[in-house]
Amino acid sequence: MELGIYSFADVPPAAGGGPGDPGRRLRELVEQAALADQTGLDAVGVGEHHRPEYAVSAPAVVLAAIAERTSRVRLTSAVSVLSSDDPVRVYQQFATLDLLSGGRAEIMVGRGSFIESFPLFGLDLDDYDDLFTDKLDLLLAVRSAEQVTWSGTHRPPLPGLGVYPRARQEPLPVWIAVGGTPQSVVRAGVLGLPLALAIIGGRPERFAPLLDLYRRAVQQGGHPEETARIGLNLHGFVADTSQKAADLLFPGYRRAMTTIGKERGFAPLGRDDFDAGRAPGGHLLIGSPAEVAERILEIREALGHQRLLLQMDVGGVPHRDLMRSVELFGTEVAPVVRGAIDVATFRG
Repeated sequence: MELGIYSFADVPPAAGGGPGDPGRRLRELVEQAALADQTGLDAVGVGEHHRPEYAVSAPAVVLAAIAERTSRVRLTSAVSVLSSDDPVRVYQQFATLDLLSGGRAEIMVGRGSFIESFPLFGLDLDDYDDLFTDKLDLLLAVRSAEQVTWSGTHRPPLPGLGVYPRARQEPLPVWIAVGGTPQSVVRAGVLGLPLALAIIGGRPERFAPLLDLYRRAVQQGGHPEETARIGLNLHGFVADTSQKAADLLFPGYRRAMTTIGKERGFAPLGRDDFDAGRAPGGHLLIGSPAEVAERILEIREALGHQRLLLQMDVGGVPHRDLMRSVELFGTEVAPVVRGAIDVATFRG
């Protein structure tokens, strides 16, 4: 199973309560990605947002900086908000990244959990679903052919035009990111695209029926069984002890989740809720290396996924502590997880 990290480059407030420093946060993110590469993790993801508390609005640019500091990790958006972008430009940006990185780029596309990008780029929220369907169709058309003939509803047609540069990988990997909507899961399966499921609440095991639905859709789409690749995106943090991990993450996590919750009509996040989420069976993979490894293996047993990415900096965590978390994840958690899976595969 592939293991990695992803980030939105959360920008915590400055010590005096003023705005944080996005430039510093981006440089720290590159350092964390370089350490992930050095410690043997498999993938680094960078997500797109258009809000003041996040530093990344252009994932391909940040991933290109990471590409120059790494040699082996896969480089993926997590996610690119395809609904409010131009699929031709998305392909060109990630094809360029693929060439720069020696064939390590991936695109993880989604409809977006926030809506700021829609008015920012002059789009109508009433077209939320249609935009994604239309633009995904174009992205896949661009990916599959150098000369593209395409027409849709929300963009002028392409009458046999060339799109360059072409990616080194053929095809350039495209993942569909979902938050639990059955229709989105079925779409990924029917198209034969890998699925990235974000789990930010509830017991991860309860998503098993949704992933079974995806696997059936892959079969119904006539795709080989190995096409059904599943990745999970979860919140987590690793420290030398369980208590230290929780205490380091909680202040920023509470701030971030309370802000989002307020916008969506949810109650503020309290420490009891946070601790319940990191308890056995919860959705937060927070603890010592042994605890996090054990929980990853439990989820793997229930869901059978092939990739797991942890977002370790929700709300902002001091750089030194994030570097230690990445180090522990790569040097202590990952070997235990891979070893256990290898033994189980051999016995099977």
